[in-house]
Amino acid sequence: MTRARLNIFIEPEHARRLEDVAVHRGVSKSSVIAAALSSFLSPDAMDQREAAMGRRLDRLSRQFDRLERDQGILIETVALFVRHYLTLALPVPEQQQEAVRAQGRARYAQFIEQLARHIQRGRSLVREVHEEVGPVDASEDAG
Repeated sequence: MTRARLNIFIEPEHARRLEDVAVHRGVSKSSVIAAALSSFLSPDAMDQREAAMGRRLDRLSRQFDRLERDQGILIETVALFVRHYLTLALPVPEQQQEAVRAQGRARYAQFIEQLARHIQRGRSLVREVHEEVGPVDASEDAG
């Protein structure tokens, strides 16, 4: 079989990597390039790349959908809390404000400790809320 001779220019980094692959596999640089071209020019290779890209895009879409759902839950949670707080919060007389601030600082410290424990356990409060509201879609867990 005759082979065509080509003189090509490649980036120095590619030349170094080509040399490394050829040495590692114990073959010529020409055979590495021929195999790479065969793979790249093969119609099956294009189909495989498109299928892999499709799977990646599907996975990213599922992740984006979960993020969007979680963000919606968080927004609704904050909105409900603010409405609840503003509806129930009573004005504090001047002489009690420092005591109320101290109590607020203590509650906030307790909140941060609980949040840290929750995060360290690796459980998501958003997921827990979602599980209480409805079952988790099995396809979402696959991503």
